[in-house]
Amino acid sequence: MSAEKNTAKLVRTLFGRLAGGTEIHAYDLSNANGFTVRILTYGAIIQAIHAPDRQGRMADLVMGYATLQDYVDKPQFFGALVGRYGNRIAGGHFTLEGQEYSLALTNPPNALHGGVVGFDKVAWTVEQASNGPEALLRLSYVSADGEEGFPGRLTTAVTYRVGADNALTIDYRATTDAPTVLNLTNHSYFNLSGEGSGDILDHRAQLDADGFTPVDETLIPTGEIRAVAGTPFDFRAPRRIGDQIRDARDQQILYARGYDHNFVLRARQPGIATRAARVVDPASGRVLEVLTDQPGVQFYTANFLVGNRVGKSGRFYRQGDAFCLETQHFPDSPNHPEFPSTVLRPGEEFASTTSFRFSVE
Repeated sequence: MSAEKNTAKLVRTLFGRLAGGTEIHAYDLSNANGFTVRILTYGAIIQAIHAPDRQGRMADLVMGYATLQDYVDKPQFFGALVGRYGNRIAGGHFTLEGQEYSLALTNPPNALHGGVVGFDKVAWTVEQASNGPEALLRLSYVSADGEEGFPGRLTTAVTYRVGADNALTIDYRATTDAPTVLNLTNHSYFNLSGEGSGDILDHRAQLDADGFTPVDETLIPTGEIRAVAGTPFDFRAPRRIGDQIRDARDQQILYARGYDHNFVLRARQPGIATRAARVVDPASGRVLEVLTDQPGVQFYTANFLVGNRVGKSGRFYRQGDAFCLETQHFPDSPNHPEFPSTVLRPGEEFASTTSFRFSVE
């Protein structure tokens, strides 16, 4: 293979300016196949992913906006890096080492996705942007002690990598100067037929999980880990996402208006990303495999999109028009000591890797 064929490229463009004048740039990471991922320095957002179908035709596979102003004015977590704490915390309260902390109730009666101004709504600093065997973009953000109610000064870095294969790999790192809780994830909304092309109910999903965490009516885990066998949550073998997504006989489906649940992945090894999910679009032949070292993945089917957001294609986004696979620790873990711990302490480093691999069949 020639050096050119083995080289990934990175291109920077100005995407817009925030009200205070801060410039927000878009970085396109691409390989020789034309596979391209666009990252914004606002919210560390994945704004676009272009990948081929079985005929070689390219399409953008993630929801998002065409302008920076839309991301600012109509936040929906499209493609965003979510933190400090992705997912929900019950009542916006948790206790850590004997002290109680209160968070904004951004999803009443609970806290959701890091607060009023979470990691998805800040400008990130570019630490490295380079070409080579991989196109690489490293961004960082320092969250002050007490920001959005969380203790400790947290320093976070996220690295996006695109190499010769059609995959986006995300490496997360974080350190703190005081005990805190942390749950970082990416919130991309995928449609393998193409963003704005319609619903994803005919996509076939497989999740490497034997259990999930059922929730109450406010979507907070009850603490139970329930077997997926015999429920609408059994994706151990590939099947249509739409098969039981409207099954009114299942209280969990009713609570979430579809799927919005944490699946308990089979045993992971720290630092080793192994398969968590595989989704196929029979129409285009596109395949997405998600690999992670995290213990859970939130499977979400865009249940709360109500047709009032216009995406990059100029089309309204509706319920069921995309799916999310948010690799994570479990929701509300700070209030569930039986769940894997999300506590980060001084002297420790949070380190995690997730990959999104695209192919065709």
